Amino acid sequence: MPVLAIRSATIDDAGVILQFVRELAAYEKAEHEVLATESSIRESIFSEESATKAVICESNGKPVGLAVYFLNYSTWLAKHGLYLEDLYVTPAARGTGAGKALLKHLAQIAVKKNCGRFEWSVLDWNEPAIQFYQSLGAKPQNEWVGYRLSGQALQDLAGS
Repeated sequence: MPVLAIRSATIDDAGVILQFVRELAAYEKAEHEVLATESSIRESIFSEESATKAVICESNGKPVGLAVYFLNYSTWLAKHGLYLEDLYVTPAARGTGAGKALLKHLAQIAVKKNCGRFEWSVLDWNEPAIQFYQSLGAKPQNEWVGYRLSGQALQDLAGS
């Protein structure tokens, strides 16, 4: 049985984080969309101004999983929420409890910070993830549709 441990990521983990991000993107068939570099990860997650945090799951001392998160805000609850941007567990470590350990760790952070919600998004075709999340008691938010501005559309709106 592997010994799992969750720890806060450090700037020295930028390479591991990038590796896991690339592996996640490959799983989601979106490798070509990864623009992150070790340098940009160090700057965006570990700078003093960053609102983003990351935790690493280790199995017997070896990194096998990652969660990247930040606090958001609910005006209806007048409370912060914890938003999980990415959760990744290496294929070899799936089924060992690493994913659940990462989510439990984040749930503990959310409770400690008095967050009203712990939320994330999942691709609609990712049935293994959907079943896993539902087994933990998570409920889909089907009435909400996510929107995104990026690239030229973002630049155009900012310039108008």
